[in-house]
Amino acid sequence: MLHRKIYQLCTDGREVCVFLRDQQRWIESAHIVDIEGDLVTIRYETEDDDEVSSWEEMVRLESIGSVTQKLASVQRGYADLLVAEDCPDEEQLYPKSQDSNNNE
Repeated sequence: MLHRKIYQLCTDGREVCVFLRDQQRWIESAHIVDIEGDLVTIRYETEDDDEVSSWEEMVRLESIGSVTQKLASVQRGYADLLVAEDCPDEEQLYPKSQDSNNNE
């Protein structure tokens, strides 16, 4: 099952975080670039002080404990977010009926 999911993430080219259980560490913002047998090639970057380094590691499939991916993100700080009531009636899943508006 994990092999199929990793293959899917490789073909999609999505950014993932990988936990290596034998090293007890996370590799963040990585891309799975290749799978050959039980070897998985992971590419990622690290930033130390003013230096950015690119890394490519080959790890065994059984050493991968977890793979996560970011589904969405929201910027921090003040922002006027739209809520369901702010959507136009034609874009709402269940638009308000005229009868319910007149009764309120």
